[in-house]
Amino acid sequence: MTDPLGTQIHVYAWLPDEPAGVKAVLQITHGMCETAERYKRLAALLTRFRYAVYAHDQRGHGLTAGNVERLGHTGKDGFRHMLQDIQQLGGIVRDRHPDIPHFLMGHSMGSFLVQRVMETDGGPYTGFVLSGTNGPRSMLNAGKAVARLQGALQGESHRSVLLNAMVFGSYNRSFAPTRTRFDWLSRDPKEVDKYIEDPYCGAICTTSFFYDFFSLLQDIQNPGSYDGIPRDKPVYLFSGELDPVGEQGKGVRRLEDIYRSIGIKDVECRLYPNGRHEMLNEMNRDEVMTELLDWLERHV
Repeated sequence: MTDPLGTQIHVYAWLPDEPAGVKAVLQITHGMCETAERYKRLAALLTRFRYAVYAHDQRGHGLTAGNVERLGHTGKDGFRHMLQDIQQLGGIVRDRHPDIPHFLMGHSMGSFLVQRVMETDGGPYTGFVLSGTNGPRSMLNAGKAVARLQGALQGESHRSVLLNAMVFGSYNRSFAPTRTRFDWLSRDPKEVDKYIEDPYCGAICTTSFFYDFFSLLQDIQNPGSYDGIPRDKPVYLFSGELDPVGEQGKGVRRLEDIYRSIGIKDVECRLYPNGRHEMLNEMNRDEVMTELLDWLERHV
């Protein structure tokens, strides 16, 4: 996929054996410091049930970045372009598979982008899935101030170990003693090791990336932004009960309560006991994927 500025966006498409029999589409928006390729296990399940699954490597990630030296840098207005990429891929998918249900799913950072799509351009989608997400949070102005200062002193493309520590530094603490820096992702050591061994995962992002990310989080939690969310589109939230991104479930429930309070008619929320951040890579991932498929089937 080529964006209007000429940037090549790498897209994965997983299709049923008989593409003509596609009954619905799931479009996936991956998380920070990972790649879309990591969703192939979920796609393998869904294609057996006649779903087409599309996912793109976001700017500064995976094969869209082009090489590992360019990971974690999205350039000027990177998150605005990320939103446009989601919408552009959505349009391509709808042209390819017209007149069938089209669901949009986001994990972690991807879930925050999907929250923004819900607020600004949710109409074309049948429903939304938010994995490893969170509701409103504080301290975003402080984070932006640090990112702005560090960008002025060291450049917008500087890889910020400081901001990385501010965002992720506390995530492992509740799982001590830990084996790796990424134990907060999953209880399954094999899945954690796969993440660590993947050269396209775990990069340190740049100051401009963090500044734009904090700005996105401010935008999505502005109460005025909720006005644009379609009330008649179903929303499914799922997370690990111990996920630090979702504040051990408290932030996920807070978001669920907001969606219910503004009048979204169909909201489901599932918190998995002992689960960490990547429920699709957790010890009980088969259960998680089956229940996601069940939700999709009920809404197709």
